[in-house]
Amino acid sequence: MKAPLPRNATAGAVEFARPGVIETDIPPRLDRLGWSRFHWLVIVALGITWVLDGLEVTLVGSLSSALTQPGALGLSTTEIGLAASAYLIGAILGALGFGYLTDRFGRKRLFVITVGVYAIATAATGLSWNFLSFALFRLLTGAGIGGEYSAINSAIQELVPARYRGRTDLAVNGSFWAGAILGALAAVVALDPALLPLQIGWRVPFLLGGILALIVIVLRRFIPESPRWLMTHGRLAEAEAIVAQIEARACAELPRPATLPRLRLRAHHRHRLGDVLRMLFRSYPRRTLVGLVLMAAQAFLYNAIFFTYGLILSRFYGVADSAIGGYIIAFALANWLGPLVLGPLFDTIGRKPMIALSYGLSGAMLAVTALLFNAEFFTAVTQTGAWMAIFFVASAAASAAYLTVGESFPLETRALVIAFFYAFGTAIGGVAGPALFGALIETGERRNILWGYFIGAAFMLIAAIVEAFLGVAAERRPLEEIAAPLSSAEDEGGTS
Repeated sequence: MKAPLPRNATAGAVEFARPGVIETDIPPRLDRLGWSRFHWLVIVALGITWVLDGLEVTLVGSLSSALTQPGALGLSTTEIGLAASAYLIGAILGALGFGYLTDRFGRKRLFVITVGVYAIATAATGLSWNFLSFALFRLLTGAGIGGEYSAINSAIQELVPARYRGRTDLAVNGSFWAGAILGALAAVVALDPALLPLQIGWRVPFLLGGILALIVIVLRRFIPESPRWLMTHGRLAEAEAIVAQIEARACAELPRPATLPRLRLRAHHRHRLGDVLRMLFRSYPRRTLVGLVLMAAQAFLYNAIFFTYGLILSRFYGVADSAIGGYIIAFALANWLGPLVLGPLFDTIGRKPMIALSYGLSGAMLAVTALLFNAEFFTAVTQTGAWMAIFFVASAAASAAYLTVGESFPLETRALVIAFFYAFGTAIGGVAGPALFGALIETGERRNILWGYFIGAAFMLIAAIVEAFLGVAAERRPLEEIAAPLSSAEDEGGTS
């Protein structure tokens, strides 16, 4: 079999070691790079996903009380919870469907399609006329965001150097809260009766979200396909060309070593769904358990509390609808700062101790706060301050869950695996959470809500214990070392 490039000792050549087996040094070339403007472009163009998600979730949270007014849609609090669950159901379906397509057709193609779905659906939400139409458009919006999670997490982890992967992934996932701040500010303006009447004001932020998504599509034209994905799909010349372009942009001054570690892959390997299931439950059962527990815990905590945050403030503390956005801005700021401040520790101190600590500490703090809420100890301001302290830590924990499931499994299935864990966690912790808390709040009894908070705290504490015993020390390690690709041929002769 003829090699696509001449066999030589130059770093960067992709070559056939034997018929059907190729050698490449593409992964270590990507990991050796210093931080550059190219990596900033990746973060801005792809990380906007979480800004959009934060915008969506916060809008509904901030507008939830207003949406119950006859001048808007006249929804009940139970319908608010059900609409939030519809959004999450859509996210599950979108994650699984688009996750499969991302692994099959590539990261770049799908992260353009998914943001397009989001743009259309969120704009349509602003045109809703009753509960059913609102819930339907929320479901479709969730589908676009769910697809984004798998496509974008995969691309970012595969393009960012190993020593920066932890802090980068946490910072990007934490940018959800930058969107939350934008959503809260938009809600404050939209609900100001001096600027817009209620029947129009609540619609404007959703329409603006669709316009923002269209701008994102333009930015993403400048992001290349993942060279790691290309190399495992036989498109070696394309992968080599993209890496060479990245090197030219990212490290023109960095000396190129004569040799780098080389990875052996079967040139025409194809995996099936059965291979993925065997990998999850036979090859990596402990990692699978860790991922399921981490994702379910953070999904319940966030979706249960945040989707109903505005209802708590208005029902129990008498906060006016127009003022809720201000409280959410403070809450969102703490959530945004958490991953930014704590993120570097996940690369230095390590994944296991930091993930276990962040989950355990936030769970314990939530339990104490729940008791104080039940005792009517808080005002609206002090309640928000307590939640800010909890979620400064919990935000880093939640972001670390996505980091863990992305880097713990083989390259060829990364998007589908992220989608699988996201779907499971959201189904267990996310869909039930908003509906449960919406119903608990509607009873008007603090004691009922107390038990909901206790469930969230228990989820987080259990996750901390599981991570402490079964977590993977993945900090600063290449993805291919943490989990060998399914197409790996290292067992067929070793490295060269």
